[in-house]
Amino acid sequence: MAFAPARSFAQTHMPSGQAARLATYAGLVIAGSMLIALAGKITVPFFPVPATLQTLAIFTIAAAYGRNLAVATLAAFLVEGALGLPVFTNGGGLAYFAGPTTGYLAGFVLAAGLTGYAADRGLDRNPLKLFGVNLAGSAIILALGAAWIALVFGADKAIAWGVGPFIYTDVIKAALAAAIVPAGWQLASLFRR
Repeated sequence: MAFAPARSFAQTHMPSGQAARLATYAGLVIAGSMLIALAGKITVPFFPVPATLQTLAIFTIAAAYGRNLAVATLAAFLVEGALGLPVFTNGGGLAYFAGPTTGYLAGFVLAAGLTGYAADRGLDRNPLKLFGVNLAGSAIILALGAAWIALVFGADKAIAWGVGPFIYTDVIKAALAAAIVPAGWQLASLFRR
């Protein structure tokens, strides 16, 4: 059974003129990448990768923006970091991509694409369905993060360092993100009345 195409929250509330729409897209990408960067600064120290609020920001942005805009936002975030802007949890620069968080960064893009794709199909209006999609996104992030940890520190560290510390917090963040965007739809419908 195929999903019927829908419009994300951002697409639904986009201005009608081409120039205004492009300016809004650019503004959303910049604002989204800044939100992800700020969420990365709120940490709980674990070794070698701290827990942050980035996945909460990423899932919320992806559900609100839809796939294309969400992936563009994550690409901008990664480019900003590669250029040396301190958008990553512990700084920025190309050398950061050789550190322990590289797998998670790659997972962020795939998870944003998955949640954004679900939003494009209308699942962003249902908290339970969106929660399931966010959990799948969390699994992708943790799998890629653990794979990179295994590569850098050894396979015996992959689960203990790459997955274990994040399971509970990732479930909570997936649930919170799954509540935020459907609530936004509800609020928007109240203002249209």
